[in-house]
Amino acid sequence: GAMAGPLLQAWGLGTALRSRAALRPLGLLAPPCREVSGQGAGRGSGEAALEENPFYGKYRHKIRELQRSSPDVFESRMERRNEVKKQPVGYSNQGEFIRCMEEKARAACPKTSKGGFTKDKTLDSILNVAMVKEKSAEEIQEIWNQYFSAKDTVYAVIPAEKFDVMWKRAQQCPSFLYALPRKEGYEFFVGQWSGTELHFTSLINVQTQGETAPSQLVLYHYPELQQEKGIVLMTAEMDSKFLVVHEAQCLANQVQLFYATDRSETYGLVETFNHRPSDFKYMSVIAELEQSGLGRDLRAGQASDKA
Repeated sequence: GAMAGPLLQAWGLGTALRSRAALRPLGLLAPPCREVSGQGAGRGSGEAALEENPFYGKYRHKIRELQRSSPDVFESRMERRNEVKKQPVGYSNQGEFIRCMEEKARAACPKTSKGGFTKDKTLDSILNVAMVKEKSAEEIQEIWNQYFSAKDTVYAVIPAEKFDVMWKRAQQCPSFLYALPRKEGYEFFVGQWSGTELHFTSLINVQTQGETAPSQLVLYHYPELQQEKGIVLMTAEMDSKFLVVHEAQCLANQVQLFYATDRSETYGLVETFNHRPSDFKYMSVIAELEQSGLGRDLRAGQASDKA
């Protein structure tokens, strides 16, 4: 499913992320400054501000393509970044936007969406549900793990009780800001629940592509066996141009870190992001990530990939 253009206005991340100096190493788009607003021909002030982002290079071709093909749209999006500061962090129409975009994509192509993600990815399309219902939870878990272990993707078998906690909290707090460790610092990804799917896209991707920005990672949760077997199956699809498995796994692990935790301070960050945006501190997300060890684990995986 597509990630929301309304995030440009709906998530007032600028409200909580005021310091340009602090934003640069974190992979966030710095809000436009008045002092550069008068820059003239060639690269506009909007693009100049974007280039301060350490992850600009990864998205440069898409930004330049938009600027070349639709200069008015590009300039409009750069100007609208000013409006980000006027909206609370937790305000979001993202769920409705995803459903709208999914309906449009389904009408155009019933099987896949932009970015190659599967539409209506049901459990039956992966597993013979009728057959596995005769097996124990342990046997189903073994089948699931064995099937996906040979694939370059993220997967899990989540205990029913843990998913219950995650699901109830997702209804109250459908969005969150996740930090992904990079060599340059931390790149932020916005995660938004849409039904039992959890869609991720990088913040810079949303801010540069607006309503055309696709998801870069989708986690699919299947509760069909939750009542009878006490497990919820999960798998994912990702855009391999932007994420590798280690990175997707880090984001998936963070979902359980923040949504399934017994630690009230940790889940409190999610509540704050959704309901008390003026109190949200993005550095607290990084602190929780590092304290959990997930940041170190990802860096170890990234190092082994380069070796």
